[in-house]
Amino acid sequence: MAQDLLGGRYGLIEKIGSGGMADIYRALDHQLQREVAVKILRDPLAQDQSFQESFLHEARAAANLSHPNIVTIFDFGRDEGTLYIVMEYIAGTDLKTLIRRRKHLNPLEAVELMKKISDGVGYAHRAGLVHCDLKPQNIMVTPDNKVKITDFGVSRALATIQPDEHSDIVWGSPQYFSPEQASGGAPSPASDVYSLGAILYEMITGQPPFVADTAADLAQLHLTAEPIPPRSIEASIPEPLQQIVLKVLAKEPSARYRTADQLGRILTNFNLNAIPEERSSTDGELDNPDLEQEKPKPLQKTAVTSEMDWILVALGLVAFLTIGGLIPLWLWVCLLYPSCPINPG
Repeated sequence: MAQDLLGGRYGLIEKIGSGGMADIYRALDHQLQREVAVKILRDPLAQDQSFQESFLHEARAAANLSHPNIVTIFDFGRDEGTLYIVMEYIAGTDLKTLIRRRKHLNPLEAVELMKKISDGVGYAHRAGLVHCDLKPQNIMVTPDNKVKITDFGVSRALATIQPDEHSDIVWGSPQYFSPEQASGGAPSPASDVYSLGAILYEMITGQPPFVADTAADLAQLHLTAEPIPPRSIEASIPEPLQQIVLKVLAKEPSARYRTADQLGRILTNFNLNAIPEERSSTDGELDNPDLEQEKPKPLQKTAVTSEMDWILVALGLVAFLTIGGLIPLWLWVCLLYPSCPINPG
């Protein structure tokens, strides 16, 4: 590497994370003099030509994402066979660590975090990107409760390779992937929505919806088993929130909230005392949830509108008095002239 800098630009400072496919470092961008996070993919991924092409393509697409709840990608490339991706450095902790420290999150706190996560995922979906590997480890939470989703692009690139091509690589996250992914189906926005449900389940209960010793057993549970109702694990969870979680974890994609945006809207209108209502897409209503119109809010009177109301009342009163004053005059004139239609003579 040129001058011991990755890509001739990034100086690695310390390892801050490690996963089944990559190591993450806090680094210094010597060109811009700022801290960044650098993810370096492990061999044999870096040596796989098809993966290299897919990685560069997906990283380029993910670099175009610009959202406050998605980690910004600054750069990516190859350096002497090393594949790397450079992202904004987030001073915080991942959601998985936060859950472990706290045992489980307060339901309202979990809802607020999931609203932000859904907002970021929904934005990516509208841009045509599916994450494919949403999990608490890929979600950073800052001390002031800002949320940043990581690994857009990398996870999608991994999804293009068959698991048996590299048996020593940990593929995906079986605790959080959807039934359709468990059965070998292609990932979709609905798959990401299911993963969001699994994450929300863990936030409020302290454990994933399914636990097993092997990835194969976990896949089977996602396909056939029903999760334990969250309130059976933690009684303080509101019933309406439990119903939201169980709906998102439905086996059939069509039975879930259809997009991350829709889940976010449901959580935004979340009421502890009422089950969230859903709009039907029948009887000619819009089938695309992203195009559904929000119910208009009742208009609230401002000082200007109140003043206009008084002006209209005053004008009406003046008109009434004016007309009222003309009526006696009109009757008097009619009595003087025989041609008047109401003349009694």
